[in-house]
Amino acid sequence: MTMQIFDSHTHLNDAAYAGHVDDFVASAQELDVTEMAIVGSDTDLNAGAVQLAARYPGLYAIVGWHPESAKDYTDDAEHALRAQLALPQTVAIGEIGLDYHWDTSPRDVQRRVFARQLAIADELQLPVSIHSRDAFMDTYSILNQSRVRTFGGIMHSFTGDGTWARRFLELGMYVSFSGIASFKNAAPEHDAVRIVPDDRLLVETDAPYLTPEPYRGRTNQPGYTRYVVEAIARLRGTTPEHIAAVTRRNAHRVFGLEND
Repeated sequence: MTMQIFDSHTHLNDAAYAGHVDDFVASAQELDVTEMAIVGSDTDLNAGAVQLAARYPGLYAIVGWHPESAKDYTDDAEHALRAQLALPQTVAIGEIGLDYHWDTSPRDVQRRVFARQLAIADELQLPVSIHSRDAFMDTYSILNQSRVRTFGGIMHSFTGDGTWARRFLELGMYVSFSGIASFKNAAPEHDAVRIVPDDRLLVETDAPYLTPEPYRGRTNQPGYTRYVVEAIARLRGTTPEHIAAVTRRNAHRVFGLEND
C-alpha cells in the first residue's frame, strides 16, 4: 500500500450507505483510505457514528449537534451527548457551528447551542469539528471568544479564501478540504489550499456530499478522499504521497491518536 489516507470527516452513518457499509469500507481500503472519522449531527446520526466506530477498526466517531438541528438540543440531548463523548471510540465534538444558508434553526439558537458545545469541548478537552456556511464572521467571533486554542478544532470542508483561512489558522485551527478542492471553478478554495501549512492541513469527503472530480455528480463515498488528496497535491505542487502522509499525521494529532 503506497499511501494511508485519513478521511477526517465523512457520514458513513447516513441512510445512503445503510446495509452496504462493509462494501464502502472495503472500497475505501482499495483506494488507500485506511481510517475515517464518522460524523454525527443529531440523536440518530450520533448513535450511528459511535456504533460504526465500535464495529470497524480504523473508524472513529465525532458526535455533536449540527446547527440545522440546534432547535432540538435539549438537556436530555446534552446528557446523551456527554455519554457518547465518554466512549473510547469518540475523538471529537461535531459537527457543530453555524448555518445561515438553510436557517432551519433560528440564528440565536444556533449561536447559543454552538457556544454551549464549545464550553463542553473546553471542559472535556476534546477537539471540535466546525460547520460554517454563510456565517464565517459569527463563527470566527464565537470561536475567538471560546478557549478553542486550548482544545483545538477543525474548519471542516473549508469554503473560504486564503484570507479567511489565515484568520482561522491564527486561532490554532486545522483546515480540512473536501471534494470542492477538485472543482475547476473553486478559485477561493484553491487559494486557501495553497496557503495552509503542512502541519494544519486535513482532507475529507463529507460523503455522501461534495463528490470530487472525476466522479462529481455521483454519490460520494469515503474512498474518494484519494481524489481530494490528488487534487490538493496538484494545487500545492507536491505528491499525493506527501499530502496523504501529512494529513494522516495531522488527523492523528488533532484527534489524540497514536502516530506511527
